[in-house]
Amino acid sequence: MDQVRNELAQANAQQLMNNMNERCFKACVTKPGDSLSSAEQTCLTRCLDRFMETFNVVSKTYVARLAKERSESESAPFS
Repeated sequence: MDQVRNELAQANAQQLMNNMNERCFKACVTKPGDSLSSAEQTCLTRCLDRFMETFNVVSKTYVARLAKERSESESAPFS
């Protein structure tokens, strides 16, 4: 079971990276070429940072919500 969880976590992380790269590339690289301009590099850095910050906020909120719901269901009297 742990191996399945690890594989799922790995697949989710890979999907996050792919989505992040695709979205930021589309937003920041207007004319693909041999190298990135400094403006494109700055845009990509900021985009990737924002993407990760947002992901972290959503993840923490989700985990906190799950913990709260689990705690509430454990403390609720049985019917």
